[in-house]
Amino acid sequence: MSAGEIRDAEAAAFRRLLSHLSNRSDVQNIDLMNLAGFCRNCLANWYRDAATEAGHPIDKDAAREHVYGMPYEEWREKHQREASDTQKQAFERNRPQE
Repeated sequence: MSAGEIRDAEAAAFRRLLSHLSNRSDVQNIDLMNLAGFCRNCLANWYRDAATEAGHPIDKDAAREHVYGMPYEEWREKHQREASDTQKQAFERNRPQE
C-alpha cells in the first residue's frame, strides 16, 4: 500500500471508531479508561494533536465536538452517568501515569 492508501485506511478506521463510539453512548468514558486505558477525551486530544502537527490547529472544544458528535457538555447531559464506587476504585488502581 502507498502512503496515501495507508492514510486513507487509517482515516476510515478512525471514522468507524467514532461511529462505533457514537452508537455505544451507553459505554461510559470511565469504563473505557478502566478497560482500555483511553477514553473519548483521550481520542479528542490525539485528534487535536494530529491536526496541530499537520498545520491545522483546532481547540479542545472543537476536537471534542468532532469525537463526541456534539458539544461535550451536551453529550455529558444526555449520556454521562455518575460513576459507581467500583468504577472509581478501578480507575484509581489503573489511572494512567502522566
